[in-house]
Amino acid sequence: MRIISGKYAKRNLFTLKSQKTRPTSDKVKESLFNSLGQFFNGGEVLDLYGGSGALAIEAVSRGCSHATIVDINYQAVNIIHKNVALTKEPELFSVYKMSSKAALSKFAEEKQKFDLVFLDPPYAKQRITDDMAKMVDLELLNSDAIVVAETNDQTNLKTSSSFQLIKEKHLGKTIVRFYRKEY
Repeated sequence: MRIISGKYAKRNLFTLKSQKTRPTSDKVKESLFNSLGQFFNGGEVLDLYGGSGALAIEAVSRGCSHATIVDINYQAVNIIHKNVALTKEPELFSVYKMSSKAALSKFAEEKQKFDLVFLDPPYAKQRITDDMAKMVDLELLNSDAIVVAETNDQTNLKTSSSFQLIKEKHLGKTIVRFYRKEY
């Protein structure tokens, strides 16, 4: 697995060798970022189920200002720290070892707001709909924020009217859905 484009392009990333994580393949990541637009002009990123941190690091590589990466797994957080170190710009990243629920509450207390959110929880523990609702309730999203949800092809997401599905990409057994926060 590697960074595909931007200022950290072609750097190989560490991955977690575990059944608890499912890294987003380079093919899916490339398609996802092609759909979002190749490059960004600033913005705050949240990767709520970080795994290796690849999605958040790719977003910063392509021009986002800062990324917050969360994972509950101790080994995953260690891998994220190693991958952030590869960027040689650790100040552009905040890494937290905690549950998604605790993280969202913490960010609300700190009045953080995000422009781009990646939700890619382990398929067996789909919490995407709940996480999206909680982000709205806690006012964690800037206007026109984009939420990218990655699921398997068996998962049907029912989201609130606070979000508009703007795109859906089928990539083998993976579905990537793009939602825009509506105000």
